[in-house]
Amino acid sequence: MIKVHHNHEKVNLMSDSIITRFPPSPTGYLHVGGARTALFNWLYARHMNGKFILRIEDTDTKRSTQESVDAILQGLEWLGIEWDEGPYFQSERIDIYKSYVQKLIDTGHAYYCTCSEQEIEDMRQEAVKAGKNPKYNGKCREKGLPKTDNAVVRFKVPYTGTTVLNDVVKKHIVFQHTELDDFIIQRSDGMPTYNFAVIVDDITMHVNTVIRGDDHVSNTPKQILLYNALNEPLPTYAHVPMVLGKDKTRLSKRHGAMSVTEFKDMGILPEALVNYLVRLGWSHGDQEFFTKQELIEKFSLKNIGSAAGIFDHQKLIALNAAHIQASDISYLCRLMIPLLNQIGCNAEQGTFLEKVIFTLQKRSKTLIEMADNARFYYTDAVVYEDQAIQKCFTPASTPLMAALLEQLKQISEFNEKNLESAFHRVVEQTGVKMNQIAQPIRVALTGKTASPGIFEIIEILGQDKAMSRIEKAIMYINEHH
Repeated sequence: MIKVHHNHEKVNLMSDSIITRFPPSPTGYLHVGGARTALFNWLYARHMNGKFILRIEDTDTKRSTQESVDAILQGLEWLGIEWDEGPYFQSERIDIYKSYVQKLIDTGHAYYCTCSEQEIEDMRQEAVKAGKNPKYNGKCREKGLPKTDNAVVRFKVPYTGTTVLNDVVKKHIVFQHTELDDFIIQRSDGMPTYNFAVIVDDITMHVNTVIRGDDHVSNTPKQILLYNALNEPLPTYAHVPMVLGKDKTRLSKRHGAMSVTEFKDMGILPEALVNYLVRLGWSHGDQEFFTKQELIEKFSLKNIGSAAGIFDHQKLIALNAAHIQASDISYLCRLMIPLLNQIGCNAEQGTFLEKVIFTLQKRSKTLIEMADNARFYYTDAVVYEDQAIQKCFTPASTPLMAALLEQLKQISEFNEKNLESAFHRVVEQTGVKMNQIAQPIRVALTGKTASPGIFEIIEILGQDKAMSRIEKAIMYINEHH
């Protein structure tokens, strides 16, 4: 994937237009928590007719990879999250960060520090012994040191006072300056630190609304101090609760699928995952099912809850089933063709596929399940399940199947109405119940005891294929009894 980089000066929206951003680090896939953060920012921008910016935070050069960039972009595209600007890459913006570092040095808000790692460790140990927080003691703060190869740049945190975060979700949080130390904003190699690069990006990209996980709350006082030192207006902050597993611990691999692409591979519709992720921490009355357009229309920051979202795979699957049922047949066909071809079914767009999908739409919880359930329509050799053989393939069923074959031969127009009549004639002739004939025929046609409606199946398979399968089933029973 080629990096696409747009000049940050292109932003020319009016100051009261909402501008949000999603800034993933390309050190892995797009995970559930990241995807939800992206969705909240994207939905709010769309709801407010604002702008959504994608920014790749790749200053950690050791861990950042192009493969991860591609995975993140593909995940966002699959979810249908389009960005209005970007992706910007922090690694291409180093000169911008350096110019802002210089601004802070020039105004006396930052200084060069040459303390070694050992010196800083000793300072922390001394602080702990004195019953204080382990932190840098400001040794170089007033020295006015020049720039040297081994010097870092530190920000001067006020010794006294507080910084207040007025958060849309968390409300009013007060941070004591005595809890902070003079944190590094530029490393000795010239690279910016996370907290500094973030605020420079947000300032230069005119981001005025920051929606992110509440694990970032502890970073916020440092960022607010930097905004104030640069005399820039603060954005609106909304720190959203984390996504947890059912055991109330932070969501991780042991809870199951974590990356967006894993959910795609499980046969989850992007619309269903979007719906589910947004509902993890946001609500609109008791409504559970939302189309993407409804989410855009109804999303607001004030309805973000303060409790952590609990990820429940079973609820996602149930919601996915609802989205499959609500989906347009032609849309499902487009998604199903590659899945069917992967399992050896020669599927192609057309009436046959549409009929197949129609019979399975209300019976399938995932696209993978739908593909598996569609297999019998395409195979030349039906595989009978053991349980189905024992239950339905008895010597008593062969004369019933043979009687139905005779009826099917006489049908000139192969439709559900005529097929149903044929079955009823066999029931009348033999005196058996409908189920005694329908179940062996179902197994003969599909290999299973559960399937879509028997008349639907026979009509879709067509006269020749249906009769051939019944004949093979009779032969199978005769051979095995």
